[in-house]
Amino acid sequence: MSVVSANSAIIEKKIHLKTDSEASLLFGHHDKNLKAMRNAFGVKIVARDGFLKYEGKADQVKKLTDVVNNLLQIIRTSGRLDEDDIDIIMADIDRGVADIHPDPALEVFTDGQTIRPKTEGQAGYIKAIKENDLIFCIGPAGTGKTYLAVSLALSTMKSGYLKKIVLARPAVEAGERLGFLPGDIQAKVNPYLRPLYDALADMIEIGQVKKYIENDLIEILPLAFMRGRTLNDSFIILDEAQNCTVKQMKTFLTRFGIRTKIVVTGDITQVDLPAGVKSGLIDVQEKLKGVPGVDFVYLTGKDIVRHRLVRDIVEAYDSQPQ
Repeated sequence: MSVVSANSAIIEKKIHLKTDSEASLLFGHHDKNLKAMRNAFGVKIVARDGFLKYEGKADQVKKLTDVVNNLLQIIRTSGRLDEDDIDIIMADIDRGVADIHPDPALEVFTDGQTIRPKTEGQAGYIKAIKENDLIFCIGPAGTGKTYLAVSLALSTMKSGYLKKIVLARPAVEAGERLGFLPGDIQAKVNPYLRPLYDALADMIEIGQVKKYIENDLIEILPLAFMRGRTLNDSFIILDEAQNCTVKQMKTFLTRFGIRTKIVVTGDITQVDLPAGVKSGLIDVQEKLKGVPGVDFVYLTGKDIVRHRLVRDIVEAYDSQPQ
C-alpha cells in the first residue's frame, strides 16, 4: 500500500484581491510575475473574478501563499512593486523566512515616491540610522548601503529636522589615474562622485537635484574637500569608505557638528588603496567598537537587491580562494 505524505497532497488555495490596480501590480506586465511564480513552485495558477487561485503540492502552495501575502503587503504599503521584489521575496521564502515585514516607507521629495527596505538586513540598517548619530554600514555591492542612506537623508531633510545633506567620496583610482582624465579638478573627480548623483536622481527629479545643489542644501564633494570644516544640522554620508586611509577617516569623523548624523558605507573586500596602506574602514571597527551612539551594520549577499545574478556573482567570488 502506497502512502501519500501531507506535503505531497494536492491542495487548492484562493486569495482575494481588493482592486484591479492591486491585481495588475501583483501579476506584472503580461502576467510576468505569475509566470515566475508558476515556474518557481510548479503550481497551476488562475486569476479570475478578483481572486487568485492556485493548486499544487501542499508545501509548494504554502510557500507560494507566503510569497503572495508578502508581495501584497508591499503593494498595500507602498502602492508599487519593483521589478526585483518577486525574486527577493521568493529567495527569502525559499530560505525559510516565512513572513517579511518591511519598515514603513520613507518619504522623499517627489510626490508619491517612497523608498523601503527589501530585506531584514536593510530594515536593521534603517533602524540603526534612526537610533544612532554615527553608523558604519559594511557589505558587498548591491546591498543598498548608499541608496538607503541617501533616502534616509532626503526623508530627514524633508521632515525639517536637518537642513543639509553632504555626500562625500574618496577619489581613489581603481587601476586608473586621475591625471589622464581631461578637464580641471572638478571634471577629474566627477566620475568618482557619479554614483551619488545617480542615487539622488533616482529619488528626486534632476531639476530639483540641481536646485538643491545650487542652494547649498545638497553638497557632493571629494573627501579631501572636507578638511577643516565643521557641519551643523547636517546628514553626512561617506561612501566607498574602504578607500580612506586611517588618517583620512579620523579627519572625516571629527567633522561632527551640532545635530549632525553621519553614515559611513563601504565594502572591505574591495579596497583600492596601495599595498601596505591600511583601510580606515577596517581600522575604525577596532577603535570604535562598543562606543555609545556608534553602531556597525553588516550586510551580506542575502541583502543584495540588484539583479539576482549580482548575488550569485558575489557568492561565487566569496566561495573561491583569492
